[in-house]
Amino acid sequence: MSSKIKKGDNVMVLTGKDKGKTGEVLNVLPAKQRVLVRGVNIVKRHTKPSQTAPGGIVERESTVHLSNVALIDPTLNKATKIGFRILEDGRKVRFSKSSNEILDA
Repeated sequence: MSSKIKKGDNVMVLTGKDKGKTGEVLNVLPAKQRVLVRGVNIVKRHTKPSQTAPGGIVERESTVHLSNVALIDPTLNKATKIGFRILEDGRKVRFSKSSNEILDA
């Protein structure tokens, strides 16, 4: 099954405390329908010290639900909906519904 949002895409957060923020998708968790976005949904984690790393309070990204992010159209520089299209050579590609441009090269 093809995913509308993939690792490496630039997305915008649509709702929540980070509404309007943009970032790159670091990881997609399709089973949980969540994505990890760089610089979005920062949480504090208290970590124990180990032999390799010191302990303390660490800030890192947490996941965001897929329905709360939208892909940024590279030509228009704003959030867009995604559709799928099958090309003449049989490849299934994503396209932007606002600019009607193919996103997968």
